[in-house]
Amino acid sequence: MELRQLEYFQMASRLRNITRAAERLRVSQPNITVAIKKLEAELGIQLFDRSQKQLSLTPEGAVFLNRIELALRNIQDAVLEVNDYKQLQKGTIKIGIPPMMGAYLFPKIFSSFQKRYSHLEIFLHEEASMSIREQLERDELDFGIIIISGASQSLQLLPMSRNQIVCCVPDSSPLAQKTSLSLRDVAESSMVMLKEGSFLRQLILSKLEDEGVRPNIVLESNQVGTLKGLVASGVGLAFLLDMVVEDTPGMKVIPLSEPLFVDVGLAWKKDRYISKAAQSFIDFCKEILKQKDAQ
Repeated sequence: MELRQLEYFQMASRLRNITRAAERLRVSQPNITVAIKKLEAELGIQLFDRSQKQLSLTPEGAVFLNRIELALRNIQDAVLEVNDYKQLQKGTIKIGIPPMMGAYLFPKIFSSFQKRYSHLEIFLHEEASMSIREQLERDELDFGIIIISGASQSLQLLPMSRNQIVCCVPDSSPLAQKTSLSLRDVAESSMVMLKEGSFLRQLILSKLEDEGVRPNIVLESNQVGTLKGLVASGVGLAFLLDMVVEDTPGMKVIPLSEPLFVDVGLAWKKDRYISKAAQSFIDFCKEILKQKDAQ
């Protein structure tokens, strides 16, 4: 039994798709298929039920996955710790960033961090906030810059900023004359929204439902620039964070009459070994926050 077989099996189980697992692991699909078949032959059991369109675990496969998850995590942490003891001058950090924050918050942090720690490699994974939370839970990322409201207790959180949710409407809209908007005010309006998996989308849809408003969502995109362009072109209104809406021609930014705030911050898994590279990023973010508070 090889470690690589276990890693391939773990990723295929998580994604329920051999092709996506191969893409995530940057190997060919046949490599994963052959490795899993060899693993099944060695164990003498069938790990996956292949009769369904989507890959699913057999009961035996679920038990096996549960056992190896902890073992693989311990191996990963052991490798990190040994590398630290060797005092390597290199290290890697994997960070998940939602599109909205990636374009407006992270570049300032990344630029300064890279200048100070040029020997460290940073791999960015642009995902929706809820997806990043899940990947942190599965130990696929070192950090996530996310909306931390309602995050799992298994995550360590470092709040970085508090941001207000605002309503962005076309200049041509009658709503543009208002100084504040209730959620009922937008009931008849077309909306453009972030795609599924966004915490912000989930929150807004929940608030609209509480008000008895059924949203008319005409287009979806995870690109904030696209959403702002759609608003400015008169396609519909959008709910975005105040950090990303400054100076957009053709668009009026209006606060909600009952303000909604969310906290944005750095998140990482509590029970994971923190490498020196990862700790340097945590310390750097804390330093930036202290400088910000002192201003």
